[in-house]
Amino acid sequence: MSRDGDVDESKRATLRRFAALGAASPLVGLASASDSDAPDAIMGYLTATPGAHFSKIRDDLQLGTGETQHHLRRLESEGTIESRKDGDYSRYFPAGRFSEFEQVALGYLRRETPRGMLVALLDSPGISAGDIATRLDVSRPTVSKHAAELETAGLLSREDGYTVERAETLLMLLVQYADSFDEATVELAAAADDLVAYDPD
Repeated sequence: MSRDGDVDESKRATLRRFAALGAASPLVGLASASDSDAPDAIMGYLTATPGAHFSKIRDDLQLGTGETQHHLRRLESEGTIESRKDGDYSRYFPAGRFSEFEQVALGYLRRETPRGMLVALLDSPGISAGDIATRLDVSRPTVSKHAAELETAGLLSREDGYTVERAETLLMLLVQYADSFDEATVELAAAADDLVAYDPD
């Protein structure tokens, strides 16, 4: 088979896999309205990866830019998905499934360093900024910069060291979508029962 044929088959397999998730969603009833797997695949992808931005959706589903734009606009206009501006990104979510706080939280959890900081703090409450920097292999100023952003977003308090705000909500999002993040999040999710039971007082 030609290389182009391999790429096309890979794209079809990816779309079919996520379309199966999308078709199972109660929010999707598009099969009769489109002969493409792309709408259901996008919905399935967002069910598994809420808060993904445009480029991530396009690249992971192996869609063209125009094709992705077309289907996202259509799904949003039909009320199946919703988007939220996050700096230079538009992040997408299944419609009506997440509160404003959860959407903001997922936006930050989709960023490597802020997610790593929150995972570190949930895993080791009271960990210092220096220890976070070492753990994530970033500079102290980088940790401070992201901590200020997380505080502004309502996800972190810097009053007495760093403390995660609404920790149970963040932990729930991390556990529920662990596979869409990274290995550190998967490890955190595996220990979630102990973390929920943890009482710093």
